Amino acid sequence: MPPPRPHPLARSLLAERASAAIETLWQRGVTPRPPLDPDYLWRVGSAGFSRDEEHSIRTPEDVADFRERLVLLCRSLDREARLNALGHTMAYGQITGAIRKRHALGRLWRNKPGIAETPLAPLIIVVGQMRAGTTRLHRLLTADPQHAGTRFCDSHDPVPSKPDLRPLKSAAALALARRINPWLDTLHPFGATRTDEEIGWLAATLDACTFEAQYAIPSFVAFNEECGAAPVYREFARILRTDAAASGNARRPRVLKCPQFCEQLPALLDHFPDARLVVAQRAREEVLASSVSMVAAQSAFQSDAVSLERIEAHWRRKLTLREERVEAALAQWTGPVARVEFEALNRDWRDTMAQVYAALRLPLTSAALAAMAAEQARATRDAHHAHARDLARFGSR
Repeated sequence: MPPPRPHPLARSLLAERASAAIETLWQRGVTPRPPLDPDYLWRVGSAGFSRDEEHSIRTPEDVADFRERLVLLCRSLDREARLNALGHTMAYGQITGAIRKRHALGRLWRNKPGIAETPLAPLIIVVGQMRAGTTRLHRLLTADPQHAGTRFCDSHDPVPSKPDLRPLKSAAALALARRINPWLDTLHPFGATRTDEEIGWLAATLDACTFEAQYAIPSFVAFNEECGAAPVYREFARILRTDAAASGNARRPRVLKCPQFCEQLPALLDHFPDARLVVAQRAREEVLASSVSMVAAQSAFQSDAVSLERIEAHWRRKLTLREERVEAALAQWTGPVARVEFEALNRDWRDTMAQVYAALRLPLTSAALAAMAAEQARATRDAHHAHARDLARFGSR
């Protein structure tokens, strides 16, 4: 069991010590402070790769989009995020990792271009705000043996390899993350090979969604909200088709889920016009409170200047933006849609899932229900139920 979380901006002693130790190493010249400079990060991330692997099968627009995102993200981190040593180190690792993965994927697609064009069964896409029950819906749907999902380790690292060491690497990364943030699993139930959202694939494109949940980067977020998302989802579609080929499940409907889809749904659906949508809904103030708590828990480790008021203002605006964009996209959508209320899912998940399957015109088998029951039993044992108690305690202060 995780220790009690005394405050939304609480930090572990290990995180405090790690940040102080990193700062000391920099100040004493033992190791240099790596600049969050786009050219420097590019040299580090692309080491061992060629320019051809940056371009590969990507369009010039896709190549330019990633480069522009890199420049703007670095500028925003430098001028706005007020990172501490630990946050600086984590941002450095995330960005160089994204550059490295982009080149590794480019190398794979240059050698095997057909893998990025793998035909897919029609997708099932869970759309909804974070903290609106999307994870539970996602995992119930992927429990169905007729469907497929994305493993956390494959989202975290989309480059397939033989032997596949990604489960071991992701397990090690999660173990370290849990040491730094002992409340991690109360925010989201993780597992190296457990079905999870595809946020790692969006992070690999330098979409803002991963970064804005950790850092105060308003100018980069504004750019991400206003610019077209077509290059992001062209890359996302290539990664998805590659993952389906590597996993051998392209003929089963893949269930996708990421709250960021709310902002960019048309760009995603352009690639998958035969998709089925499941729209998760929850009371706005409940979503906001839970979102603020989750973002605060991540941001507190990255900066010593985090403001709960700023986080709440940002996510109140963000929830409105996402609501408006989802409804605008759905108004133009003619495919199957199932809407799910959070409270209905809580009251009777079996009846709710039966309604979902009926709306999507999918067969709900006894094998699917049995697998969903096993997933539901597993979910009741997850540590994330402690988050509701944390929210009640925070609200009382």
